[in-house]
Amino acid sequence: MKQQLENRLKELRSEFESGQKALADFEIKQTNLRNTLLRISGAIQVLEEELAKESKVEPGNSGQSEVFPEPEHNNMKVVET
Repeated sequence: MKQQLENRLKELRSEFESGQKALADFEIKQTNLRNTLLRISGAIQVLEEELAKESKVEPGNSGQSEVFPEPEHNNMKVVET
């Protein structure tokens, strides 16, 4: 009986260690993905700001409407230029 308990304890410790390693790997992947999404979000913001600047500066666009997506809502917004 004692041998069975010791064997089970050994198995559980091994499973626990494997779980800890898997969790650590997942947390690293989660952090990397969060950083990637943050960089992409920043790039989107910069490009949207540049497009907004250019649409205000370009000659011959007065009175025309352009459609720009809003990043927070996935809705389309009509901007008078």
